[in-house]
Formats: sequence, C-alpha cells, structure tokens
Amino acid sequence: AFPELHPSTKIKNSSILVATMPSLTDKQAEVILAGCGAPKRGMGWYHAVQLLKGKCPSAVLCYVVEPWFLGGGASGPGGPEFAEWAKETEAKHGVKFFKSMDDLPPAADGVKRLCLVSGRTADNPRILGEAIKAGCSTIYLEKPGAPTVAELEAMRDEASVQDVTVLMGYNKNVCKYVSKAREFAAKTPDSHTTFVSNNTYEPTAESLGECFERNAEGMLKNMAIHELALLVSFYDVTVDNIESVTADKEFSSMQTLPGPSGKEFTDFDKIKFTIKTKNGNEVSVAADRCGGTDSYATVTDKAGEEVFRYYMPDDEDKEMVKSLQAKYPTAMPYFFTQDPDYITVKERVAKHTVDGAPAEGIATIGIAVETLKVAEYLTPILQEQLK
Repeated sequence: AFPELHPSTKIKNSSILVATMPSLTDKQAEVILAGCGAPKRGMGWYHAVQLLKGKCPSAVLCYVVEPWFLGGGASGPGGPEFAEWAKETEAKHGVKFFKSMDDLPPAADGVKRLCLVSGRTADNPRILGEAIKAGCSTIYLEKPGAPTVAELEAMRDEASVQDVTVLMGYNKNVCKYVSKAREFAAKTPDSHTTFVSNNTYEPTAESLGECFERNAEGMLKNMAIHELALLVSFYDVTVDNIESVTADKEFSSMQTLPGPSGKEFTDFDKIKFTIKTKNGNEVSVAADRCGGTDSYATVTDKAGEEVFRYYMPDDEDKEMVKSLQAKYPTAMPYFFTQDPDYITVKERVAKHTVDGAPAEGIATIGIAVETLKVAEYLTPILQEQLK
C-alpha cells in the first residue's frame, strides 16, 4: 500500500516509479476487470491493454481481480509473466490487483462502477453476484455468459432485482463485415446470407482434443455462439420461431477425441447449417475450428450465385493487424482481427454505465439467454443429422 498522493505525483519504490490510483472524470466509468488470464494469452489481458492505452474514453481501468495467478497458479505456467506485468501495470498506471472480488474497496460516492468479467464461463454466476455486491451498476459478460440457460436466466433475474444492467461481449454484433453484409442483402431481392467463422487450431487429434476439452460446452455454445447471437439479434431466430434446421453434411464434421486429461469429448470440428424461421427468414452459419484466421459473410442471389463477400479483417484493418502483431508477436492472433470491435463494445458499455442511455447494438443478457437456448436446442438436432 502506498500513501495517497495527488494523481500527478509519482514516488520512487525499489527503483520503479509507482503511480497513484487512476483519476476519473464524471464522464468515465471505474472499471474492475474480473479475470485477466496470462499476458498475451488471456482475453482479459487484452481488454486491459486496450483500456490502459486509453482506447475507450468513457472507461478507466482501476482494479484487476485475478484469483488464479494471484493464488494457486502463481508459480505455474504464465504465473511469473503475470506477476511481472501486474507489477509494471501498478507502477505505471496505478491499477490495483486483488485475488478476490471481496478485497475490493467500496465504490466512492457518485462513481459509476463497471465490472468487465473475462474469466471462466463456469465462474460467471458467482462473479455476477460479487460484482453486484461490490457496487457495480453495469456488468459486461463475455460470451456465452453462463454454462447453461437456467444459470443465465437466474443471473438475469438477480441483476434485474438489483437494477443492474448486464450487457454482453458479442462483438460481432458491431462488426463491419456483418453490417456491410446486412446492408447489401437488404438491397438484393431473394438474397441469402451466410456468416462464416474460422479458427486456427491444427487439424490434429491432439490439437482438437485439447480444444474440445477446454471448450467442453461445445462449439455452438463457444466458437459459433457469436453467429447465433447475430441470428437472434437480427433474424428473429428463437427456439419458438425456428421452423427447420438443416446441416450441410458435406461440409460438417463431428469427432470424438480424447482431451489432455484422457477423457473423451464429442464435438463438431466444423459445422454448417441453414435455419428457416416461421416468419419467413432464412440464414446460414458455417464454423470451422481449423479454417484459418478470417471470418466473413457472403450474400447469394436468387439463383444461388455469390454476389457479395466481406472479410474481417478487411484491407484497412489488415494494416492495423500487422502493426499489432509486430508489437505483440506471441499474442493470440484473434485479438488483433477483432481489435476495433472489442474497443467499440467496451466503449458503448462504459458510456452506458456513465449516462444510462441504451448501448447501441450491444447484446443484452436477454439476447444472450435466447442465444444460449438456441445453441442448446440446435446441438442435439445437428448431432443427430450428422450421425
């Protein structure tokens, strides 16, 4: 603990400069990052990097809560790197690090607190309760929000009773390639849109087995959940409104593989399907864990010919990706392709925290509940179709 000094004052401590707590204006939310992960690996760490660079003007990162690397994982893989980063971040920016949400100081009068939750999905129900207790008026959850529909509904209700807003990090809702495809499709009669999501796993049993175990909730609740959120947000897809779902058997693949623990997991390594809704919408999703770094959307015309394709990242964003890769050469590639969208989502959520106005285009926990319901509904149907 250091003496409270004026924010501009820096004191010397073991030859490093130590900053005091970050200062807030009345147009900024005080951000608590709950779950950071290892530098260059954890999504929480990348959120922190963007906030500390001042990329989200309505948000100031003040606290990081990291139970694993400040507890049992301190000396394991990633632990020393986290400790070094934490020391540097506290010294340079005045951010305070805690092992538990219970260790946080109470919110000061008039301060609007935002909790950005970026840990393990299974911990979210508990963290949401702790964030409410810590005086947060807005909570940001990474997808899918909770492991099951029942847990997410309970979280929605708990927050609602306390008048706390819960918004979701479904960043593809604000993506350029999504809005461009939707605009083009709207101008093309009888068009059909397909959202394609790719990842960079090696197409080996070892690599996919590790992926299946780490993301044991399954592909539709994990990698393809962003696309399902698009369908719920923009195409009226709900469990009650789905007329039919058809797997593309030629494209799709389902495997049963052992994870690092030796336990076997069955999941899709790639899946493509088309949904028709009762009110006449039709839309397709394709996801491939070994498909590469690019996500994109296509629009086909009445004859089934592709008339539009827009990539994420586009040419303009590719330059930005190159410079970020040069700066963080060993970080996860997907951080960079989605960099501008992460910034947009966080800024809109933070601005809502401060002024209470609706966060434009940002998925609510209500959308997240419906998205998870759709994922749970589709998984057994698609598995059955691929047998």
